[in-house]
Formats: sequence, C-alpha cells, structure tokens
Amino acid sequence: MMLNPSLAEDRPSICSDSADSAQRSGHKTSPISVILVSSGSRGNKLLFRYPFQRAAERPPGLPAKLRSPYALNTSGDIIDDQDGDSRDQSPLNDEQLVSGFSDIILATILATKSDMCGKKFELKIDNVRFVGHPTLLQHPPIIQVSKTDPSPKREMPTMILFNVVFALRANADPSVISCMHNLSRRIAIALQHEERRCQYLTREAKLMLAVQDEITTMTENGNPQSPFRQILPKCKLAQDLKEAYDSLCTTGVVRLHINSWLEVSFCLPHKIHRIGGTYIPPEALERSLKAIRPYHALLLLENEKSLLNQLPLDCSPAMVRLIRTCSAVKNLQQLAQDADLALLQIFQIAAHLVYWGKAIIIYPLCENNVYMLSPHANICLYSFVADQFALQFPGHDLPSMLAKFSLPVSLAEFRNPLEAPAQEAQLIHMVVWMLQRRLLIQLHTYVCLLVPPSEDEPGMRDEDPLLATRVGCRSLSTPCAISFGSPTSSDDMTLTSPSMENSSAELLTNGDSPLNKRMTETLLASLSENERQVILNIPAAQNQEDLRMFARLLHYFRGHHHLEEIMYNENMRRSQLKTLFDKFRSVLVVTNHEDPIISIFQSPME
Repeated sequence: MMLNPSLAEDRPSICSDSADSAQRSGHKTSPISVILVSSGSRGNKLLFRYPFQRAAERPPGLPAKLRSPYALNTSGDIIDDQDGDSRDQSPLNDEQLVSGFSDIILATILATKSDMCGKKFELKIDNVRFVGHPTLLQHPPIIQVSKTDPSPKREMPTMILFNVVFALRANADPSVISCMHNLSRRIAIALQHEERRCQYLTREAKLMLAVQDEITTMTENGNPQSPFRQILPKCKLAQDLKEAYDSLCTTGVVRLHINSWLEVSFCLPHKIHRIGGTYIPPEALERSLKAIRPYHALLLLENEKSLLNQLPLDCSPAMVRLIRTCSAVKNLQQLAQDADLALLQIFQIAAHLVYWGKAIIIYPLCENNVYMLSPHANICLYSFVADQFALQFPGHDLPSMLAKFSLPVSLAEFRNPLEAPAQEAQLIHMVVWMLQRRLLIQLHTYVCLLVPPSEDEPGMRDEDPLLATRVGCRSLSTPCAISFGSPTSSDDMTLTSPSMENSSAELLTNGDSPLNKRMTETLLASLSENERQVILNIPAAQNQEDLRMFARLLHYFRGHHHLEEIMYNENMRRSQLKTLFDKFRSVLVVTNHEDPIISIFQSPME
C-alpha cells in the first residue's frame, strides 16, 4: 500500500543555514542516476539512463577549446564524455560522477552473469556506487504463426536478464543503499511479471534499441543528439524510470504503474522523516515503532479528507476506518474499540502511517499534559509557518502563542471557567497544529530512587550526587513486561490493566495478610541494607499500605518509566502516584523530560 508525499516540504527551517544543511543532507541521499541494462544473445546493452544532458552546441565557426584529459575541472566547464552524455560541474549536481562511464562500459559492468541474478548487486568504482537487483527472465519461448507458413515456429527470447541500477555516491549511508536495492528489486519483480504476461520488457527494449540505432546513424552524419532524450517521450518504461528518479530526489515517495497495470510503491524514509536539516535514521524509527504502547496516540499530519484522497482504490477498509476514527485525544486502545479493530491491527496500521510520514506518535491530549517550546522550532516573526497559522486561526499570531510555552506549562493552566467551550476547543486545535509541525515538545515526569549513603561507607559522603543516584539504583530489579489494557488520558478515572488482576491487585486487598507482608519484604530485598533502613525510617513507611505500594513500584524508580506509563501498567490514578511521591520525597527525585519513544518525532537526533 502506498501514500503520497509527506508534508516535509511545507515545514521551512529556522534560518537559511538550516535550509542549506537540509539541502546538502537531502542531496547526499538522492541517487545520481538510474540505469537500465540487459544481457542476452546479442550481448550486453545499456537500454536507458537518466539524467541525460547534451553539451551546449557551439556557434558555427567557433573552434573547440582544447583541454588536457588529465587536467582537473576547476572552472566549472562542461566535460565531454565518450558517449556525448555530459554533466554540469556545479557543487549540487554530481551527475559528472557517472558521466565518465560510456554506455559500453556501463553495459559491461552492470549486466552481470546469470549466477548473480536474484541477489543484491553492489559495485563501487572510485566515487560511484552502483546498486541493483539483476533479474533472470524465465519465460516460455514465443510461438509465431506466419500467414504464408502455417506451421508454428518457436522463437527464443533474445533477452536473458536485466538490471535496474541506481548510481549513488560511494560514501552513501548503508541504510540508503539498502533502500535503493529494495526499490530496484520491486521494479524488477514487476517487470519480470509483465514480461511473463505479455513480453512488456522485450517490447520496450526493442523500442529503445531501435531509437538508439536511429540516433547513431544521425550522429554519424554530423547531428549529435542524445538517444535517451529521444527515447523518453516514446517509451513508457523510460518515463517510469525518470519518474522514479525525480521522486527520489524530491519527495522520497515513488509510485509507479508498470505497464499501466502493476503498482510499485516505495518510500525513502531519509527524505520524509526530516526535522530541519537532520533526518531520522531508519533504525531509530524502527526502534521507536516497536516501542509503541496502547497508551500512545496517533496524530495525523494531514486532514482526514486529504489523506483519504491519497489512498489507492484497493486499500484496506481498516485503514479508512482508522483514519476516520483517529483523534489526538484517543489512545490506541480507545481507537481500536471505536474503529472495531484488533489492537494489533491498529498497531500495524499506525506504524504504516508513521513510516510513510502521514502521522506521528504522541501521548493523548489531556489537561495534565505539559508542553514547552521546542528548541528547534521556527520562531521567526515573518515565516511561512507563521503565515499558515494566521490563516488557520484568524485573530491569533504564532509568535504570541509560542511565547506562552516558553516555559513548561500544562494545558490545565489555560483553562478558564468563564470562557466558552468553543475557545477551549480552539486551544486544542492550536496545540494539535503546533504538534504536527514539531513546534512543541511534551515533557513527562520520571522518578529516580536516591538514597543518601551511609556514614559507614568510606568515600561516599563527598561523592558526586549523580554517583549516589547510580548507587541507589544499582540493584533494582528489571521492570516487568508491559501488557495491553484499557488506558485513559483522564486523571479522574482508574486505568484497567489485565496483568494486575492476579498480582498487584492482591496487594490492595487484605493488606495486613502474611502473604502481602512477605511480598513486600521480597520486593525490598533487592535493595542494600542501608537503602532498606533509610526507606523504613521514613514516616510514610510506617503505613503498611503506603510501604506496599512503594515496594510494588520500586522497579519503576530508575528514571526509565514516566508517570503515564506507570499509571497504565499498575492500574493507578495520577493522584495516587503523586501522593506517594510526596510521602517518600526524601528518597525520590522527580525529573521532567521527553519520552524517548516519541521524542524522535519532535526533535532531531544529535
């Protein structure tokens, strides 16, 4: 399934330096050229290459400028190669990297042997890296019947294999190389299918070779022309390859219909997932998608109507239902219930939308959410983003709105009981609009156990407090696995988590039973003797219910689990946790920072 380009082009950077950085970064991820070669009974042939550019014709009577072939091109002149396919020598145009390879050389090195078909092809020569997926054609011989000779004749296909190759820079990122190979493989599979069905590739190859022969004849008569320029308007396959190249260099989203029939969809995440001049590595994106939890929410980056119009006709009905039901105030568990879909299916569709740059993962909007201005936000008074905000929300300006989030502030602080409900709804829409454009980041509450060192421990009294924090956390048990449940973004309702029905829930009933006392002692046994004594000497520890709750939550006090995650896992209210933190504040340190799972969609990685 496939979606159209993302909104990356609509999010300008803070300054011109950031724009230049983004352009250079995007330039590194773009291919230099796309090449189609074939091999068969007539030898190796270069069928098509793009981009192509002819050297500018010299005025009549102007002598050609002689130049040493060993001299460096430092003046920006145009270099003529053997096949007449030249490139400009500008810094942002690296097509000259492959201009030195003639058609014969490219056909020889890129049309591999049959043994390498069906495998990844990667070849590095100087500053160029060629990536493709050579494919073997295994179709039955063509039977032809002549009017004069009614007996059928078997004609063996002349093409044995083909290879769609993308030329990259030699220092291209391995993830970019892998993505380009994936696209080459997808195009090869579609071409192989159409060749078996109707000999589509054979027809297109014959057309390309015929044009090349015609142009070669004209070139010999003194009229130099690029054969590939003449092939482009006549050949559908050449147009598809050009479209793929242009899409990779601009939006990163490729959508082809091979032979106007088979759809080939591809997404280059380096182009789509970009914040300022920095792109999100695919590995980090995959790790974040694997860490999605039911208490997270899906925030669409486009409006519902626009997104639905981009879906193909044969898309999954579940995708349509999710898009129509999706809301920034609903977590994934609630979204699954409202859309009548399985939670696992919701996760899969959400990951698909995020990967294609159509959505990001956030925490559901509620009045307890704390937001602040992103350090990478565009705060210019006169910017494209500010103009968009003014058009979307008449009577409001973006700089004034961002100024309210200069310091961390919760949405509850904006609530005014005297205001009309429509104004509160407009505030939510503004926050959603700013989250979509990465202008705000959300801060979560994390808790660390910090027990003062004992006087008997030498060298601990004058140590760095951070070291004491690590000592206090050194022996905590590993947190239990997160289970699915029915979280809610409201602070006044109790979360439900099925995993707690038979374990943690028992600690809330029959609190003075011997079993609960032993369980509490077992949980505290992971601490050192000094840590246990300090905790037990706290006045709140004299209350067995508070002590049991503290022991039950002990493995969360390592600074790796935010408040909302603890609420979901342990089926507790926010007020309960905050009360417990206050009672044991002498050994607990509360901090606020981003959730690493969703921060990847809000701030560029350093």
